[in-house]
Amino acid sequence: MTDSGFSLTPNQAKATQGTTLFFEVLSDQGGERVDRFVSAHSGGLSRSRVKTLIEEGCLSCGPKTVTEPAELVKAGQHYVLHIPPAAPAVPEGEHVPFDVFYEDDDLIVLNKPAGLVVHPAPGNETGTLVNGLIAHCGSSLKGIGGERRPGIVHRLDKDTSGLMVAAKTEKAHLALSEDFAARRIDRAYLAFCWGCPNPAEGDYEGDIGRDKRDRKRMAIVTHNGKWALTHYRTLKAFAMGAALVTCKLATGRTHQIRVHFSAHGHPLIGDPVYLRRVPAAAKGLTPDARAAALDFPRQALHATRLGFKHPRTGETLSFEAPMPEDMQQLGQALAAQE
Repeated sequence: MTDSGFSLTPNQAKATQGTTLFFEVLSDQGGERVDRFVSAHSGGLSRSRVKTLIEEGCLSCGPKTVTEPAELVKAGQHYVLHIPPAAPAVPEGEHVPFDVFYEDDDLIVLNKPAGLVVHPAPGNETGTLVNGLIAHCGSSLKGIGGERRPGIVHRLDKDTSGLMVAAKTEKAHLALSEDFAARRIDRAYLAFCWGCPNPAEGDYEGDIGRDKRDRKRMAIVTHNGKWALTHYRTLKAFAMGAALVTCKLATGRTHQIRVHFSAHGHPLIGDPVYLRRVPAAAKGLTPDARAAALDFPRQALHATRLGFKHPRTGETLSFEAPMPEDMQQLGQALAAQE
């Protein structure tokens, strides 16, 4: 039963913060690790969360407090798990502007503006997307890992705009994280790059890892990298100087699109990390178009489409966000030369 006073069988248990769950080990469930058993029948707690709760003394079997996650359960045993109320999030809520495309009790889909950092970090302790989500969602955040905070399952670079999804519950966070890891998420980006990819449609593939010469950069590497694949298609070519492309990710590596396009001679317009000099392709643009491209203040990259299955209902959700105004103006400047 929960502390609200009704009984729950293991398969009916629903984990919420500030409640108590009761478990009975059935005849065919003996011999399983207790953290795995509790997680499987908790209704949404991840195994890592259950392990933390056990280590914090929140699980008991009769008069005994269970402190070893690897302990094996036996048929007929009864366990009680006390889930403490979610602690206030370490980051404080702040008003941060972003457009909400969809929201329910499980998750929120938003359009992140360029220039907004996702997570608090040294140098960006406040004013982040996480701060904004804490303020916007308020009490609808049920707790991730024991804290009342949003579950960030993927990220966009500070100066990349576009669609993101964040979880409000531990169960949604776990399910969405698994879908991202299994590449079941539909993601598409729009980008302006220097030059025109040849062929106009194809794949960029190559393992991505830290650049040995500059730890702030990623690079195509032959050792200790992670396989990455980007499908691209040219939507519009501006003479031979630049192109508007759409990209679909088969994987989700750090800076993946930026690294792949740079490595193939087509760095993204405005990229402060992977564009170190004026590209030769700039000569293919008119002076006004060239100036607009060279002065663009960020990587011209926008997450335009995001699709996934709802972690609770199984419904397929799909969202599209048009290019932001700064990229639209860049496109107009590039097209003006034609």
